[in-house]
Amino acid sequence: MGEALQERRGAALLLRSCCRPRGVAGSHAELPGCKMTFTTTTPAASVAQAFFCLLLCIPWGSSCPPSCQCTERAGAKAVLCSSRHLEEIPKDIPRDAVFLKLDANSITRIPSNAFRHLSHLEELDLSRNAIEKIDRAAFKGVAAGLRTLDLSSNRIRSIPKEALLALNAKLRLANNPWHCECALQEVLWEARLDPDSVQDITCHTAPREEYVGKPLLQVLDAGVNFCSVRQRTTDVAMFITMFGWFAMVIVYVICYVRHNREGACKHVGYLKSLPSTQGHAETTSTAL
Repeated sequence: MGEALQERRGAALLLRSCCRPRGVAGSHAELPGCKMTFTTTTPAASVAQAFFCLLLCIPWGSSCPPSCQCTERAGAKAVLCSSRHLEEIPKDIPRDAVFLKLDANSITRIPSNAFRHLSHLEELDLSRNAIEKIDRAAFKGVAAGLRTLDLSSNRIRSIPKEALLALNAKLRLANNPWHCECALQEVLWEARLDPDSVQDITCHTAPREEYVGKPLLQVLDAGVNFCSVRQRTTDVAMFITMFGWFAMVIVYVICYVRHNREGACKHVGYLKSLPSTQGHAETTSTAL
């Protein structure tokens, strides 16, 4: 009798540890379907109940990355991977994730389709990493539903406008070593930037030294248009190219005409060097 009671207590302890929500240590909450009471007195039945509850409580198909913590926030799946020394985005993030925090890691790049399988994602925090490169299709698949994207405090100098302009999310781009150029200006004009952080988008480098260290918004308010500067540069390059081609054509025509003239002069000189028809006739008559 004592052994049976001890086995039932062990099974009950196993159930309580199993039925806690994943990622919430020490919680006393139980998952739906895991509340069971032992009415049997058979040790084998108790063990069977414990094993059945284990099968119910294992979240098949929604596993949590080993370096992260998965929990519930307002009834939605939150995946917390902050300060885990990650160097790349985890591959096994649950598909039903709604909130994803990857801040304070060592991620250097966001590759194409990095979050494509996360169709429910609404908030993405990539702040305080070492991100330098963002591919054009980095956020493909989450553009429609994403509401907040935090890229602040990274090492981003430039970003393809196609990567951000397709998003409807509120963007945080502050505290990056931005190179002020046309693409960044277009992002500032067309994307939904967080108004509280837009003043912290500063020109780390720029086409002119006087813009360095100033907020991009302040530079644009002063009447600077980086896109028109690029257009003027393109126009000048096209003009120089066209002028070069035109000069080559002119030189070719001049050389062609000069070469033909020299050929004609040689031909005329050759004809002059030949004995004339009249002199030949006089010589013939004298001989007769």
